[in-house]
Amino acid sequence: MRLLPVVIALVVSILTYAIVFEHDRFSGAQPPTAKTEAGDPTPPETDAAGQAEVMRVVAVRSVGREVDSVVVVRGRTEANRIVELRAETSGLVINDPLRKGRLVDQGDMLCRLDPAARDAALTEARARLLEAQTRVPEAEARANEARAQLEEAEINHNAAKSLVQDGFASQTRVAATRAAVSSAQAAVQSATSGFEAARAGIESARAAVAAAEQEIARLSITAPFSGVLDTDTAEIGSLLQPGALCATVLQLDPMSLVGFVSEMQVARVALGAPATARMASGRKVDGRVTFVSRSADDTTRTFRIEVKVPNPDISLRDGETAEILIGAEGKTAHLLPQSALTLNDAGTLGVRIVDADSRVEFVTVNLLRDTPSGVWLTGLPDAADVIVIGQEYVIDGVPVEPVYQDIGQ
Repeated sequence: MRLLPVVIALVVSILTYAIVFEHDRFSGAQPPTAKTEAGDPTPPETDAAGQAEVMRVVAVRSVGREVDSVVVVRGRTEANRIVELRAETSGLVINDPLRKGRLVDQGDMLCRLDPAARDAALTEARARLLEAQTRVPEAEARANEARAQLEEAEINHNAAKSLVQDGFASQTRVAATRAAVSSAQAAVQSATSGFEAARAGIESARAAVAAAEQEIARLSITAPFSGVLDTDTAEIGSLLQPGALCATVLQLDPMSLVGFVSEMQVARVALGAPATARMASGRKVDGRVTFVSRSADDTTRTFRIEVKVPNPDISLRDGETAEILIGAEGKTAHLLPQSALTLNDAGTLGVRIVDADSRVEFVTVNLLRDTPSGVWLTGLPDAADVIVIGQEYVIDGVPVEPVYQDIGQ
């Protein structure tokens, strides 16, 4: 009884060997000329004359279409303006603080400093201005009086010279009148200088008034534009010295989107070009390019670009990550499955097409855009039969028998 299982096992083994390994001998079939693998295109077969048939490949008839070209940039949001408001003079804060996050309008009071003796200094400066202004008429009158005395002295001197020529006066009288003329000229010069000094006193007094008014104006620190407080304003009772921080204000409307473009793509970005940004939260915003740098970053060799987008509800925040798509000039491209891409012996990216003679030709392509439906490629003719299955098993110039299918299959 123990022998029967062994005999059965031997018989089964012999039959299995004959069926698997000696099947071709018993059936009379010829051995295959080429070994194939699952999923490979149909291998070459031989006809009755012994000549090799062409390989079959799967291809699609692709026609180029005009598509919008975009430059994709990874960037972030940045406040349109950020200003740190600092004190220009010293003083105690006398108003209640405003808390961070509060919206402020242009001109809103943020920090008010105690004027102390500054009002008195302004009053004194204005009084000195009035005093200087009253001195001008007096100085002008003295100047006019000195000119009149000079004119009188000159008349007396001319008369004395005429009398001396006729013998009715002595040279002593001429000398006396000449001295009177010189004295009158000196008086005119002195009076004129006094008048100019009075006018200069007015200008000095006006400057003092302006300085006092400016010092008082510095006591009020206001918002330079509408925005949002990024910090609390200075606490009431705190002493601010020149340069001390009162508050930080952000302008978030419009919002700036900042990114950096490579040397190869910067020429495709133009001022005023439309742009769309996808935020990390999934929100989309639209804007336009407002700045393209003319100088590359020394480290990354990239160029800074800025896009302005409206943000009236202040929902966009400073520092958010964004993917910026900048519109560029449209190009003719083909939508093909990504699996159609291949490399030639030089490592160049491209696709293999079937030419008019049903022979394989490698064409270099450029990847324009990647989408869920496939990849948009440029560099192909307007119409091309692109091999999508079997391109890895043929080379340039090899004849093929294309089997066409729709791109969506």
